[in-house]
Amino acid sequence: TNPSALGGIKSDEYMALNPQGKMPLLVLPNGLALPESEVISQYICDAYSEVGPSLIPDDPETRAVAALATRIHDVYVVPIQGAMYRGPMDIEARAEGIAQIAKQLDVIENIMGLRTDGPFIAGAEPSTADAALFPTWVFIEHILPKHFGWTDGVFVGRPKTEAWWKAMCADTCGARVLEEVRGGLEAWEESGRFVKVGVEEHVKDTSHKWAY
Repeated sequence: TNPSALGGIKSDEYMALNPQGKMPLLVLPNGLALPESEVISQYICDAYSEVGPSLIPDDPETRAVAALATRIHDVYVVPIQGAMYRGPMDIEARAEGIAQIAKQLDVIENIMGLRTDGPFIAGAEPSTADAALFPTWVFIEHILPKHFGWTDGVFVGRPKTEAWWKAMCADTCGARVLEEVRGGLEAWEESGRFVKVGVEEHVKDTSHKWAY
């Protein structure tokens, strides 16, 4: 359900379910409200542990790698990714956000190499970490080359992340996510979002660095 059905994420009705006033939020049939992506992800894996792949690695070290990737994403990427598409925003804040995204792409590249037995973050099989990171990378892969001048793409110097990206795009569930998120991005393009929020005007200012 779109939060607008409750009056938006800052409405009293929504805030009663999630006092942080943020997405996502899972409300169970019994009324239990669970915010935060990682909490929701773990609940689904536990509740449906007998259905399909577990998405939870078997050994402690690999589980830790998956947890590390998710943690870096949630704490260091999610708070700044709005620099790619939100506004109005101070130009210095946007430029710093893009610089930090570039830094975190390299951090994640290193994490991608901690397990070498497959293309996914935790190795041979997809995990909750892949589910957490992939939608954000759909934004990154589309927006940074198109609007911030990353003409060589976002995978230059990041071969492990590129291999992961290709594996996720080829995965059945990954392909569904890719199609859905790209559909939303195409709608943004058609609506002129990147002009409206000030991105197009900001990147004209060459006193700031936009491409990495």
